[in-house]
Amino acid sequence: MEGKPVSESRLVLAQMMTVLDANPAGNVHGGNIMKLADSASGVVAIRHSGCNVVTAVVDRFRFHAPVFVGNLVTLYASLNYVGRSSMEVGVRVEAEDLRTGKKTHTNSSFFVMVALDEEGRPVEVPPLILETDEDRRRNIQARLRMEALKRSR
Repeated sequence: MEGKPVSESRLVLAQMMTVLDANPAGNVHGGNIMKLADSASGVVAIRHSGCNVVTAVVDRFRFHAPVFVGNLVTLYASLNYVGRSSMEVGVRVEAEDLRTGKKTHTNSSFFVMVALDEEGRPVEVPPLILETDEDRRRNIQARLRMEALKRSR
């Protein structure tokens, strides 16, 4: 099976946060951000695998700063690691105050997605071609996370 480069599946997704995204405190509900990150991860994994995918693990979804109604939320998602049927997608989330232009890194997270065949069984995915030093650094860190995940089962 021929490999695919990281750049081929990378995604940038942006969405304006509205009052429909607000929690009772008036900030954007964390679950809405998590859903966007999960969707972005799915797109990246489908682009790479060419298959339907499911979320198997969400790791380290920590919020560093709140997201406010009116912010433009931008998610940067890319593959860090590919196993036989699983793929780790890293997602960075930034909130931008459009009036001031100030951008805030609100959180980063890692999603393990699994590719499925037509019968819903895990299927082999193409190997990952690492193109840059940053790709290689992320891949090393992802391998360590995957090893720790396997040990914790």
